[in-house]
Amino acid sequence: MFDIQEELKKLPKCPGVYIMHDEADAIIYVGKAVNLHNRVRSYFRKNIGRGPQIDKMVTLISRFEYIVTDSELEALVLENNLIKEHRPKYNTMLKDDKTYPYIKVTVGEEYPRVLFSRQMKKDRSRYFGPYSNAAAVKDTIELINKLYQLRTCNRNLPRDCGNDRACLNYHIRQCSAPCQGNISGEAYREQVKKALDFLNGSYQEILKELEGKMKQAAEDLEFEEAIRYRDLHNSVKQIAQKQKITDSDCEDKDIIALACDEHDAVVQVFFIRGGKLMGREHFYMTHVAQTPRPQILLDFVKQFYAGTPFIPRELMLQEEIEDIEVLEQWLTKRRGSRTYIRVPKIGTKEKLVELAVKNAQLVLSQDKERIKREEGRTIGAAKEIGRLLGLENVNRMEAYDISNISGFANVGSMIVYEKGRPKRSDYRKFRIRTVSGPDDYACMKEVLTRRFLHGMEEQQELDEKEIDHEFGSFTRFPDIIMMDGGRGQVNIALGVLEELQIRIPVCGMVKDDNHRTRGLYFNNQEIPIDRNSEGFKLITRIQDEAHRFAIEYHRSLRSKSQVKSVLDEIPGVGPARRKALMRHFKSIEEIKNAEVDTLSGVEEIPLNVARDIYNFFRK
Repeated sequence: MFDIQEELKKLPKCPGVYIMHDEADAIIYVGKAVNLHNRVRSYFRKNIGRGPQIDKMVTLISRFEYIVTDSELEALVLENNLIKEHRPKYNTMLKDDKTYPYIKVTVGEEYPRVLFSRQMKKDRSRYFGPYSNAAAVKDTIELINKLYQLRTCNRNLPRDCGNDRACLNYHIRQCSAPCQGNISGEAYREQVKKALDFLNGSYQEILKELEGKMKQAAEDLEFEEAIRYRDLHNSVKQIAQKQKITDSDCEDKDIIALACDEHDAVVQVFFIRGGKLMGREHFYMTHVAQTPRPQILLDFVKQFYAGTPFIPRELMLQEEIEDIEVLEQWLTKRRGSRTYIRVPKIGTKEKLVELAVKNAQLVLSQDKERIKREEGRTIGAAKEIGRLLGLENVNRMEAYDISNISGFANVGSMIVYEKGRPKRSDYRKFRIRTVSGPDDYACMKEVLTRRFLHGMEEQQELDEKEIDHEFGSFTRFPDIIMMDGGRGQVNIALGVLEELQIRIPVCGMVKDDNHRTRGLYFNNQEIPIDRNSEGFKLITRIQDEAHRFAIEYHRSLRSKSQVKSVLDEIPGVGPARRKALMRHFKSIEEIKNAEVDTLSGVEEIPLNVARDIYNFFRK
């Protein structure tokens, strides 16, 4: 159980991003803080005038987590990435999805340019940023172009060399005019290299020069010029605030760092997707006493990437491990394309690893007991169920339920738990096609048959294309099927599996007369289970989640059926004609009062259907 008051005491007094979760573990709010300790604690104080929306949000918080950064700017950019990725309910969202700006250097061109950009793309260009101040970015680009006399036009060079006269920038000595052949490609690229060095962090010389010009202009009483140099100086200083939350190569990579003591170890994984830090997870490693750090890292990489369906292009580790070449070959085979393992020593990538180490150390020092409890609640609970049933591996669990009201709108639900946690991206809904009336067994048979037939078909297609099965939505079969019920439901599932020649253990979640879970039905016998155990609590969560998911789907179908149009009751009026009528008349009342000639004048409404509509409203 997450003790909010206890966790508030452990908050670090440094910059970072905090993430609020509700009871269903959904992210409901993401925020940044200069001081995580003060900021997060402020939410749980009373009577401080936060407003009704935030007060409501606070009542829904079940737990929170945080990611430590090295600066407020990094926290700001990471907050932006996470909000756009998760779109939390209580965060204010920009309708135009505006992003932070980048400086783009088109190094793929013969004569590169330095441009302002709102997006990073895989287009052979170098990107710097993102930055928090668009005006500072524009000022800096203008300064770079003037200092190094780089072109700002969009001419195709060298193809268009000499086709037109030089622009004004050349005449005021702000461009070297490569369009006129006034500078060789080698000399121009040397200027671009200086601009890249500047963007990579060589700011001191330019800052010193701008400061000198500002002071000289002030001494000469040229105050407007002094203000201009001062503003340029401030813009360069803002650009100099390097951040490492976004990586300019736009690749998918995992940053892996380790923190350990005599008895425990925590591995922190940062997930970079499309060049942006989108999230992190930490993992508690056991049996690590007297084990060297590189060996712990090696064991983690092998175990983690043997079970995860997604392999990134690059893994970045904090230190060298053995068998890197063999691991790269194994990961490349699993991914289907080349994967690299690197240990960065300098630059932004090395800083990212340092940040992951910093967060791992915080987790180790502050969250060891909580992690153990969480693993007991999830992975430990799944293992407990496996031991109870005599199964070695119950990593992926699927549960099914049927929902209807007196046979109306029969629906089925499939939910998935992996490592004791819900995997909502793999949930599926089924609208029953072959059963009318309240027959749960027949409905369940249809759901299971469709699910596994679909999975087998996907497997065959992926085999033919030589694609890893883990990329198919239905191809990943469960380690165990959890049926909501006893012998009857279990036998239905076993019958379907036997018919399809699939071998998967099936277990029933049996309820007592008060509709509470009391045990498991497996291999023709009911197995009692300790009601206070984590395994029992996980079974209850799975059962409740399957029921909730089915009920929500059924409720949505009921609501749709209740708002169906009266036009649906008229013979000859289907969805297309109904839409045509509503577009033309705007309301049912206008249709009721319309004459036959007016109705037949609507596109897609023939004369005979117009008469039927007219007569329908005058019966």
